[in-house]
Amino acid sequence: MSDTGAGLDRIHTAGGWVVRIAYGGFAALFLLLCLLSVNGVPDLWMVMLATTVNAAVVSRGPLLPWAIAAGSLSLFSTLFLGTAVVLDTGGNPSLFAEIGGLLIVVVRTVWRMARDRVVQVTVLLGAALLIMPLRWSLITGVLFTAPLGVLLAVAIGIGLYLRAVDARRSRSVTAARRDERLELARDLHDFVAHHVTGIVVQAQAARFAASSGAVQSPDQLDTMFGGIEKAGTEALTSMRRMVGLLRDAQHVDGAPAAGPQGDVPSDRGSATRPVGDLDRLRELVDGFAHPPAVLSLAPDLGPLPPEVATSAQRVVQEALTNIRKHAADATYVRVSLARFGGGVEVAVRNDGRGRGRRLPSSGFGLTGLAERVTALGGRLHAGARPEGGWEVVAVLPLPES
Repeated sequence: MSDTGAGLDRIHTAGGWVVRIAYGGFAALFLLLCLLSVNGVPDLWMVMLATTVNAAVVSRGPLLPWAIAAGSLSLFSTLFLGTAVVLDTGGNPSLFAEIGGLLIVVVRTVWRMARDRVVQVTVLLGAALLIMPLRWSLITGVLFTAPLGVLLAVAIGIGLYLRAVDARRSRSVTAARRDERLELARDLHDFVAHHVTGIVVQAQAARFAASSGAVQSPDQLDTMFGGIEKAGTEALTSMRRMVGLLRDAQHVDGAPAAGPQGDVPSDRGSATRPVGDLDRLRELVDGFAHPPAVLSLAPDLGPLPPEVATSAQRVVQEALTNIRKHAADATYVRVSLARFGGGVEVAVRNDGRGRGRRLPSSGFGLTGLAERVTALGGRLHAGARPEGGWEVVAVLPLPES
């Protein structure tokens, strides 16, 4: 996962804790005040019941037992108090805490609970909420059941909306990862085709030399077969590093990454493209003129394996696309590739502050990019720079020679 994604997860978790602590503190204070107005055992029981319901609201444990406990206690308490006890018509103010807590538990249940249990638990909680006015009288039930029904419908609607948002985000993340895996599959096809073509050409040259009758020295034969061996080794290395990710690509969203004959779907035709060099990266940076982009290659960079060179290009392409969308005020863009430890660092930095145009974006480009970088054993960072601007930095490991 990228550093940005991890940071957002930490912020989301911290925010959840803040909300729970704030709500729990307010509910505890309110219920303590309710104890001051307790008049008999029934009122004390209602305060304890409201406490249990609100404990279900702030609980970080499994939701199912808490939701069942809150709904069942409220439901059976209503049945008992409505038939065996005469309550004060004024009621205890803890009733409002109980109603609010049940509504929040309904939202959490509809939002988070597994699909095979959500209907049953929601029905239990809804029934506990709707019959609550019967604790006093049938007339009270007639008067207040309809307003409670409206509140219940609103709570269910909020839960369904949040559930739909999570489902849509999950589908988007899965689609981004699947697309990146398909792109890796296309690259794998190009890598293998490139190397196998070299093997075939060198084998044909060896056969032609043998059939021409020309005497080949041991050094010449060793050079020919050494070239074939090197091309085969490079092909196997590329395949080993990329096939691991593609093993489970066919299980993502139930969509296979390859066709029934093993062919990978592609919209680029049957032609292969040269791989393993940085010419396409230079073309990409040279074509980015507004703001001007500068490419810096370390003198000791040397040739890169095809999967590393292609991944470096994808990092730069995604970073430049994000600059075009979200950093129109940038005055410069620096793209650099350099040796870093046992790998290559690819960095794209700009001084934009997000002012100007902001074009629509799916927001999942970095997710797919992180999938590719992690598959190669690298790491990705995307975030603000201390001196201002934005940077995307990827460290891609190099295979041991």
